[in-house]
Parts: sequence; structure tokens; C-alpha cells
Amino acid sequence: MKFFRYLLFSAVFVFGAVSCKKDTENQWKVEVKNPARKVEVTDISREFYDANVPLEDFKQKYPWFQGTVPDEDFSIRRADKEEAKIYNEAISKIDVAKLGNELTGLFSHIKYYFPEFSAPKVFLYSSALQGIMEPVFYQPQQNMLFIDVTGFMGENNTNYKGLEQYFQTSMNPQNIVPKVSQVFAEFFVQPNTDHQKFIDELIYHGKIMTLQDAFLPDFPDYLKMNYTQKQYDWAKENEANIWNYFVENNLVFSDDMRLKERFINPGPFSKFYTEIDNESSPRVGIFSGWQICRKFYQEKPETKLKDFLKMNAQEIFNQSNYKPKN
Repeated sequence: MKFFRYLLFSAVFVFGAVSCKKDTENQWKVEVKNPARKVEVTDISREFYDANVPLEDFKQKYPWFQGTVPDEDFSIRRADKEEAKIYNEAISKIDVAKLGNELTGLFSHIKYYFPEFSAPKVFLYSSALQGIMEPVFYQPQQNMLFIDVTGFMGENNTNYKGLEQYFQTSMNPQNIVPKVSQVFAEFFVQPNTDHQKFIDELIYHGKIMTLQDAFLPDFPDYLKMNYTQKQYDWAKENEANIWNYFVENNLVFSDDMRLKERFINPGPFSKFYTEIDNESSPRVGIFSGWQICRKFYQEKPETKLKDFLKMNAQEIFNQSNYKPKN
């Protein structure tokens, strides 16, 4: 297969070609004349673990935080020194002022493309490592965004012992804003319940990544993919090889549901079922879908983002003329 013929040489020859190519203008760098209001980040856990803040005062200020936990159990948690220690370590790694500025920029770009968007209230909190697999969640009804600081303590942090390495690569403070962006991108891209073919899955995720480009025009691409720089470089250098593999194995229009597990879902690598699997980057299906959508916008730069999101996968793929070359 071409995939294997080219792979051994791609790191040398393709990388050289990419390095020599002049960067194209980023069409998503726009002048935002009506920015979102300045984000004020509220750290709930700072008060939660502060013994000088009476329980009743805390409950009155954050009536939704306690849930159904009895006061007695709630008080025990507030006094838990180990939990407080984890929180203190996690929050010490985050520049809250910088985070607020970056979120203001993110929300301003979202508002630029979706004028009806209203910037949410932003809360930091500590789950004491219990919620680190989904450290960012949005409640649209209340327009509240919650960020679990213990989900961003840094790759190889001792508190993450036993957690698979491939999850840890995106658990650094620099991953917070891209993950917030992803949450909102997913909110605007409605999943197609009629997904039957692999191309539908690729374009669905490609749309999400395109919104990431629009929302975060100044952020590195590898962070948008939850990759390391090395993983992104591998995917970029082998873009054509990956696509050749999909084409030559008749996967593009396949309805094999197992392809999602092989090329979309989180994992240590993608599953080509070859000797190079361990060297590959994970979730290359998302990467390919992203590049198809980027190629579409090279062909059709005048397309409104909202119109693009309404297009079906076949339309986007056909109009993209996507044929990556080594």
C-alpha cells in the first residue's frame, strides 16, 4: 500500500516541503468591533475551602453548588485537608487573570460569528480529581461555564498516577481555553443522527475543528486537537498517507461503525492494524475531517460560517476537491 511505501520517507521529504511553503493568510483573523463583556472568573473552591467563610454565607452565595449533599457531609468536605491540598496545587498552576483575558477573546470571536451569543458566567472549582475526564462543562439554561482546575495540573503530575498517558497530554493549563472552545463548538454543531458513513463522521468533527479555527485564530493548531506538538507534526507530515490509506481501503464511504473507535475516539494511537500503529497520532479521522473543511474554505472562502454548518458532508467533501499529495 502507498501508506507504507511513503511513510518511511515522509518525515524527511514532506517535512521539508511543509517548511518551505509560505504560510497562507489566516482568514479567521478578523477585527472584532463588538467584543464580549470582560470575563470575570469566579473561583468557587477558594471560598469553599476557606474556614473563615461561614457555611450559610457560602450556601447563600452559591445555592446551586451543594446539590443534595447534607450540611454535615458538606462541612466535612470543606474541612478535608487532602482535598484542599489538591485544590491549592491545581490553582497555583493557573494564571487566572490571563485565563480571563483569553476567555474574553474567545467569547468575543464566538459573538462575532453568532451575534446572539451571550458570554457565560465562568466558575473555577475543584472536583478533587473526581471530574478530570470532563473538566469543562456548560449549562446553557443558566449560561454558566464550569472549569475543574484539577483537570489541568500538568502532564505526568503525581496526582494523575494510573491515568492513561494519552489523556494526560491535554491536561495542562494551556489546554483550558481550547477545551472551552471545543465545548462551545460542539454546542453549535448539531450532530447528524443519520450518520451512516465514515465521511459523515469526518465532516462532523471537521466542522467542530473549523469553529475552533474561527474562535481561536491565534492559538496553535496542536492545542485545538488536544495533541502534543509531536503528534500534530506527525499527522501533518503524513496527511496524504492517511488519506491514501482511507481511500485504498475503501473506508471513506464505509458504514463500518468500528472506524469510529479506530480513528475518532481517544486513544494512544490510531489503529491502521499495521506495524506503524504505535508511531501514529490518535484520532487522525478528526484531523482528516478538519483538513477537508480547511480545503473547502480555500475553495469557497466566501461561505458564511452558519451556511457551512448547515451543509451535509457530501456537499462539503465534493466542493473541497480534497486530494492531499506527498
